[in-house]
Amino acid sequence: MDFKTCLIVDDSRIIRKVARRIVEGLDYEVDEAADGAEALAYCTGVMPDLLLIDWNMPVMDGLTFLRRLRAMPGGDGPKVLFCTIETRPERIAEALAAGADDYVMKPFDGEILQSKLTEVGAIAA
Repeated sequence: MDFKTCLIVDDSRIIRKVARRIVEGLDYEVDEAADGAEALAYCTGVMPDLLLIDWNMPVMDGLTFLRRLRAMPGGDGPKVLFCTIETRPERIAEALAAGADDYVMKPFDGEILQSKLTEVGAIAA
């Protein structure tokens, strides 16, 4: 069986670890990046099937990364979930307009993440 790939982009090692455990349990191969610049370099080499992106990160934030990702060749392919503490509707609308498939509020658990991934078609229902 082909494993799907996921890149978790977050400056918090703890968040990356929690998300990794959940996503690996859903049959994804997982890699991690600590900021948007690192994630962009990764995607230049290998385009993952799924990205979980934090909004507020040093070097390059999630929104800037997402806009650059979607402009790359093949960058329209991955499913993208914003994982954020951002609750203002206009900010969430901005993320969706920039190309996010959906968003999940932090802190999230396996059940929440799994249901969001099902909604965007990243995992089978």
